[in-house]
Amino acid sequence: MFKKILIANRGEIACRVIKTARKMNIETVAVYSDADRDAMHVKMADQAVHIGAAPVSESYLRAENIIQAALGSGAEAIHPGYGFLSENPDFVQAVEAAGLVFIGPSADAIRAMGLKDAAKALMQKAGVPVVPGYHGDMQEPGFLSAKANEIGYPVLIKARAGGGGKGMRRVDDPKQFSAALASCRSEARSSFGDDRVLLEKYILNPRHIEVQVFGDNHGNVVHLFERDCSLQRRHQKVIEEAPAPGMTDEMRVAMTSAAVKAAKAIEYSGAGTIEFIVDGADGLRADGFWFMEMNTRLQVEHPVTEAITDIDLVEWQLRIAFGEAIPLRQENIEIKGHAIEARLYAEDVPKGFLPAIGTLEKLEFPHDVRIDTGVAEKDAISPYYDPMIAKVISYGNDREQALNSLYAALQHSKIAGTVTNREFLSKLTRDQDFIDGKMDTGLIERNIEVLAAQAVHTKLDIVIVALIHNLSAKHSTTDDPFSAIRYFSLWGVQTKIVQVLMGEEINSVSLSTSDGHDFICGFDGHDIEMLRCSILENEHVLHFISYGKQNAIPFAPWKGYVAIFRDGATFTFEFPDPLERAESMGSGSGKIISPMPGLVKVLNVSSGDTVEKGQPLLVLEAMKMEHTLTAPRDGVLAEVNVKVGDQVLDGAILIAMAEEEVAA
Repeated sequence: MFKKILIANRGEIACRVIKTARKMNIETVAVYSDADRDAMHVKMADQAVHIGAAPVSESYLRAENIIQAALGSGAEAIHPGYGFLSENPDFVQAVEAAGLVFIGPSADAIRAMGLKDAAKALMQKAGVPVVPGYHGDMQEPGFLSAKANEIGYPVLIKARAGGGGKGMRRVDDPKQFSAALASCRSEARSSFGDDRVLLEKYILNPRHIEVQVFGDNHGNVVHLFERDCSLQRRHQKVIEEAPAPGMTDEMRVAMTSAAVKAAKAIEYSGAGTIEFIVDGADGLRADGFWFMEMNTRLQVEHPVTEAITDIDLVEWQLRIAFGEAIPLRQENIEIKGHAIEARLYAEDVPKGFLPAIGTLEKLEFPHDVRIDTGVAEKDAISPYYDPMIAKVISYGNDREQALNSLYAALQHSKIAGTVTNREFLSKLTRDQDFIDGKMDTGLIERNIEVLAAQAVHTKLDIVIVALIHNLSAKHSTTDDPFSAIRYFSLWGVQTKIVQVLMGEEINSVSLSTSDGHDFICGFDGHDIEMLRCSILENEHVLHFISYGKQNAIPFAPWKGYVAIFRDGATFTFEFPDPLERAESMGSGSGKIISPMPGLVKVLNVSSGDTVEKGQPLLVLEAMKMEHTLTAPRDGVLAEVNVKVGDQVLDGAILIAMAEEEVAA
């Protein structure tokens, strides 16, 4: 077996590979950019090599730097993880030319499946069912429009070199085709450098079901059953599970046989996934699935397959790359129980799932589920990379048990310092269609208003935060000899006013006490009796009695903020600096503020320009998705603080408008 491997990746997947390598007594070499100098995968590895600046184009996509790091560290092989260079055939060839082993398929296999149109033609020739469509070289708009008419609407326009849900447009009406084609090509050109497209019949009730396959260099191919990945937003997976709900024995045999046939057609070696689009309108049928694409790497959602088969997929990757045969025969691979994975991201769901950044001031998960992560408490979510925090994986004897376990884990996870999709995921696990197994790829979009709705804080929450602020100060380390008697009052009751900010709303709370334990709290003209409030040393939980009821509220404090965790929701409050707030209140309106970390892709204006309300000012790119920012009102632009190519942070002032003239 290999003695040392290099992992050409970062974050959660790098940590995942390190864990298996350690179990197999294989030394690991991590690579890192400037932004990842103190990252978890760097600390976990036996050795770490710096490979460049924070942007991926200057670090994790620099094949020559990674290969040199492997050679310099004495590594024998390179594990690519997923994303970055994992499906780049030129990288595979460069690794092998350097005398190293690529832990994955051959360059030829990757090329065979790299372009969707060529892959579909190959699969059709191999006898694997494919979706009706056009996958040819003719790209003239009129010709493609005619082909769409032949296929029948609705149709799906897909980037030929696409992936990750980018470069895809559904078209329901022939009148919409030209505009959708132009938009799809623009995004494909930006994301992949290739604006060629293919057309497919759009399945009205589509489910996304994929089959995990493994091949070795001895001609063997097996499958590890299926995963259902139908819960998606923007064509990106949100929750995955194995096995697929409603799967029949007949369809499983047909689908897994087709997947094995597909892998054998390209003499595949290593871990791969055959993805199928499935017509879920009338239940799962053996004649109702079609090949969509193959991912020639380990998938993000591989843990659910590991859970139901009790097989370490990374270990199999390493053994096969070393030249060993697949460890098990097909008849010895069985399904045991049910597993579900939720992808927990730093993202703002109400703002359309915009990626977010921030420091993880609190990060705590229950111990009865599997957590795959690449970050720890106090780590920062960077604007440079995918904002995944963790994968939460539950397991049960059946689907109901696994689903309940996932819901409980999400409800009891505590994350503060950045916005997340945790509450959204939690609601998704309670969606009745999902519970009943009646889901398709459009479920989230149909129910987005309910799923994206955020819990609303109460007056009591504001009072609780004010109490936490005061009681936490009581326990703070200080040289002040009078701090121990800060609540003592010679004249009885002492009253303090605490200002609490939530969003743009500032609230004043009066706290009256004579001993620092019994409080009468005033808010909005009403008193709320709070008895025996306390925070135990080294415990971030507020214990209190209100109207005879005992309560315990966990919280996370950091400079100027407190987050409380209640009923599965997280509420973050700020304690404003009066001077800073006064300054901001007097600074006027008309600021165009970045709603997310991103790259300035297009800038349409300059300082001094006169603009109208709603006029596009600039385009930000985040996670290769484009977002247009517009003028909030008519007026003149006083300052334009960015230029094309700038990387901006969430909350940065990009453009400032001149103050509006007030009529005399």
